[in-house]
Amino acid sequence: MSPRSPLLVIATRNPGKTRELQRLLSGFPVDVRDLTAFGVLPEIEEDGATFEENAYKKASFTARILGVPALADDSGLCVAALGGAPGLLSARYGGPGLSDAERVARLLAAMKGRSDRRAAFECVLSLAVPSGPALTYEGRCEGWIAEEPAGEHGFGYDPIFYYPPLGKTFAQLTPEEKHRVSHRGRAMAELRDKFENVMGWIRRHMPPGDPWNP
Repeated sequence: MSPRSPLLVIATRNPGKTRELQRLLSGFPVDVRDLTAFGVLPEIEEDGATFEENAYKKASFTARILGVPALADDSGLCVAALGGAPGLLSARYGGPGLSDAERVARLLAAMKGRSDRRAAFECVLSLAVPSGPALTYEGRCEGWIAEEPAGEHGFGYDPIFYYPPLGKTFAQLTPEEKHRVSHRGRAMAELRDKFENVMGWIRRHMPPGDPWNP
């Protein structure tokens, strides 16, 4: 990667999300980093009413504070029998400080004895520039909640999200299989398909002399 490659920041410290987004953006002439490359930054309160609001809030804040384009993901697991929960609170379900495995166990306990196990992963990606404008991409993947965890890949709720077309949980899929069908993969596919145009859009919104607009 050239040291003058334009920088695109992924507005997350979640290593699972970072790996997926970096893999999905591989092959493009951009230097993709996440927030761990920038030390201590102010916390962003994810208090939006929708995935789109939270994604834009994270992307625009990061872009403004770092002065570079930023890509933020807000996503969650929406379970029909739980009224759409954990939804926006997926990463905080059950309270602060829990591990992925503990959140999975909490969700399975809430689903005990329920016959309706329909669920969907939803994702919104927001790509913002420091001056404020942003592009939005969305993805959704439907499945159901498994009776018990299975698989070693992925992160979060992947071990209990069963995807019927492939007959496996997300955690049983290879990264390549998951990226082809997942909510985040579908949103990123939309972005990837248009990324040449997206880079042009970013250039038009960055000041002359910036690596995006040399």
